[in-house]
Amino acid sequence: MDTLSPYDLSFPDLQALLEGWGEPPFRARQVWEWLYVHLADDWEQMTNLPGALRQRLAAHLPLVAPRVLATQVSSDGLTRKDLLQLADGETIEAVLMRYERRRTACISTQVGCPIGCLFCATGQAGFRRNLSAGEIVAQAIHFARILRAEGRTSPPPPTRGRGEALTNVVLMGMGEPLLNYRATLEAIRRLSDPQGFRLGQRHITLSTVGIVPEIDRLAEEKSPSGGPLQITLAISLHAATDELRNRLVPINRRYGLDALFAACRRYIARTGRRLSFEWVLIAGVNDSPAQASALADRLQGLTAHVNLIPLNPTPAYEGKPPSRQAIAAFTAVLERRGIPFTVRLRRGIEIQAGCGQLRGVKSET
Repeated sequence: MDTLSPYDLSFPDLQALLEGWGEPPFRARQVWEWLYVHLADDWEQMTNLPGALRQRLAAHLPLVAPRVLATQVSSDGLTRKDLLQLADGETIEAVLMRYERRRTACISTQVGCPIGCLFCATGQAGFRRNLSAGEIVAQAIHFARILRAEGRTSPPPPTRGRGEALTNVVLMGMGEPLLNYRATLEAIRRLSDPQGFRLGQRHITLSTVGIVPEIDRLAEEKSPSGGPLQITLAISLHAATDELRNRLVPINRRYGLDALFAACRRYIARTGRRLSFEWVLIAGVNDSPAQASALADRLQGLTAHVNLIPLNPTPAYEGKPPSRQAIAAFTAVLERRGIPFTVRLRRGIEIQAGCGQLRGVKSET
């Protein structure tokens, strides 16, 4: 079986491989637990496996983590950004964020991004390729190992051996997850497997600019219990009129706002899940009370929450974040219209680890 790593195997794939080697059925479960519960980074650590099997696994499925080419840590120590090199030499960035009771990994689903949003460093760099499910999963495993190894005692309590545990994963790094649908969904299932990594689906967020057919497809996916997936779907909106969104998010020319919001309503009706809408606030572009009012019109009757994100600087976009007064005027409209919102805490800006800043190359700072 040709695969980049064991993380590219589903559990049935692993079972089939080991049974084909003449191993008893329980071996697959042992290996799976070593990979996803104990976070083993070497086949020789799997001491309840026969030595001959460990050698064969090492020869056929190298247990190699992405190579860390560079690490940057914010001045407050709460945000870490790693530049990771994949097996073929391509590079991506992933971020670990520490909150009072959460440890969140922001991970990538593509090398680069084909969407081309004006204000996003990833889109400015262009698209290289999709990641495999294993390459997506490996980013979360990477940070989970780091947290466990640190051996801190602050909350939340550890659930995978000594040290801290990764509590949340957001698919908000490089790329458009729904344009890499199959691998993204496989990664979600792998990370939320109750017999494996054990991350609750409600602790996973998928961010999309709004690929309408795939939103409908995602609404039909099932969780292990048989009901709808319980992940949080976040829509990167950034404008409430087609004229403006066509400029900021070019995919809007294919899936306009009417089609997008119709898909959002179908998604909520099918899953019962609240949607999150991401809105990067850009001074003089989309931070006006008129845009806030248009947004409130769009969200009327939807079970939704708005995350407002003051623009983070990127190399090829000259826009600026809005003033406090402009943010206050924008949020006053949402508050008056009864739209729940949060102004997101800016994290890791000085190390280019904020929303829209990931590029997959070494930063100059």
